[in-house]
Amino acid sequence: MNIKDIYGALPAIESKRLVMRKITMEDAEDMFAYTSIPEVSRFVTWEAHRSLSDTKDFIQQVMQSYEDQKIAPWGIQHKESGKLIGTIDYVTWQVNHNSAEIGYVLAPEYWGKGLITEAVREILTFGFEHMNLVRIQARCFVDNLGSERVMQKAGMSFEGIVRKGMFVKGKHVDLKTYSIIK
Repeated sequence: MNIKDIYGALPAIESKRLVMRKITMEDAEDMFAYTSIPEVSRFVTWEAHRSLSDTKDFIQQVMQSYEDQKIAPWGIQHKESGKLIGTIDYVTWQVNHNSAEIGYVLAPEYWGKGLITEAVREILTFGFEHMNLVRIQARCFVDNLGSERVMQKAGMSFEGIVRKGMFVKGKHVDLKTYSIIK
């Protein structure tokens, strides 16, 4: 099993209310609608997008990763609205250790509806069944209670706090780490 086995032809994954699929340039306006909100970028490593051009640049990088068969995010499409409402991905994959880390972001109008938990559960299942993973982790800033709750609802267990675990936006931040074992 290697990264190209999965990302050479990244499959769509469907749940009750969502489709996790490749991101395309047609998603730019939907993506910009949430990536331009400062509250959305508060707990992630990237700054809020200032223009549609920022979003298109990001999508171009993602599409290049698909082409290069590298790790890249799934877009989260809401079935009912047809809109791209977020992304979810394996941000790292240590193939030799059967271990990976997930990350996700969701448009705020969809917060509190269980949608990102639904997406996380599908991605966890995909990792265990198709990527030969034994351990999957996720991390969040210590004050990101929403993300922490998603990890808990997805069945992940709290492992601890990594003090000053990441340098983000000019400062070191503490990270809560959760994981789930196959």
